[in-house]
Formats: sequence, structure tokens, C-alpha cells
Amino acid sequence: MKELKELTVGLAITGSFCTFDKIKKAAKELKEAGMEIQPIFSNQTAACDCRFGKAEEFVKEIEDIAGKKGIYSICEAEPIGPKGYLDVLVIAPCTGNTMAKLCNGITDSPVLMAAKAHLRNEKPLVISISTNDALGMNFKNLGQLMNMKNIYFVPFGQDNYEKKPASMIAHTELIIDTIQAALQGKQIQPVIQGYE
Repeated sequence: MKELKELTVGLAITGSFCTFDKIKKAAKELKEAGMEIQPIFSNQTAACDCRFGKAEEFVKEIEDIAGKKGIYSICEAEPIGPKGYLDVLVIAPCTGNTMAKLCNGITDSPVLMAAKAHLRNEKPLVISISTNDALGMNFKNLGQLMNMKNIYFVPFGQDNYEKKPASMIAHTELIIDTIQAALQGKQIQPVIQGYE
């Protein structure tokens, strides 16, 4: 198995804007561990300004951390398959919308095309969920993805069970541990971990 410093990791970011600070921290941890990072941005991530910040600033920060230009289109993401240059692909954060489409083979964004292209090579896809409906409309998709070959989850839990009882969010500080387990074909356990 490759050492962390030898890995090329795709970091595919979707539009759970409230977790972007955690994703920046996770990207720094990947880089500090010596990994080469290829950023991949969903259309919303690359374009939508929100109360959590401006898209352009967030994208620039991630690219600065990675030291590499991001992938912004389906056309740019497709070669991930035939070129096979990623050792692991991490979708962080992974929204409920992305989970639902992934389950149904829909590839209408750069992130989903990257996932499809990467899985063709039978290499690990790591999912770091952040969705308000993980225990609601997306519960069946969560279960389906957990049973798919080469898909692994960053441990997650209910982040606010009183106000958002169906919401679950990943413990992003465990992304590197999840990558290490996934490269050995193992799901890190326990996969469901609470928030205090």
C-alpha cells in the first residue's frame, strides 16, 4: 500500500456551504500529510455566493491549499477514468442531492462525473456526508451507497437532533483515517458517531 505522501487524492466539493470551513481545514490536513490534491468543484460550489462567503474566495483558498487548479466541468472530470490518476476520491461535503444522484447513476455535474469515472477504476470513493435529510428522504440512498462496492463513509452523526432530527454530518477530522482504511478495502468503524 502507498504511503500517504505518495497519494493523489481528488477532493470533490459540493454545496453544503455551512461545512466549508471544515473542508478547508480537511484540505490543509491532507496537504500537510503530503498528499497531492486535485480539487473538483460542483457547479453550485464554484458559482454560488451565500451567507457563509463568496464562491470565488472559497475556490481560490482550496486551489491555493492544493497548489493546483480545480476541475470545473464534466468534460474536465471525464478523463479521471481513462487516465486513472487518482488513488482515492473524497466527496466532502457530499450533499443529499449528490448522494441521490450517485445512487441512480446520474452524472450531471463535475463531481458526479468524477465519481463515475473514478469508480470505473475500482478504486475507493470516500463520502463525507452533510445533509439535512440523511434520516429522511435520503435514508434509502445512504443505505444503498453503504452496500456498494468501493464506497466508504467518513464516520457521521446527528449534528442537531433537536432542531434537525433527520440531519447528519460527517466527522471531517476522520477523513485521513477513512482514506487509510478504504485503501485496505475496509470501512472505518464505528461509522455512526455522535456529536456532543
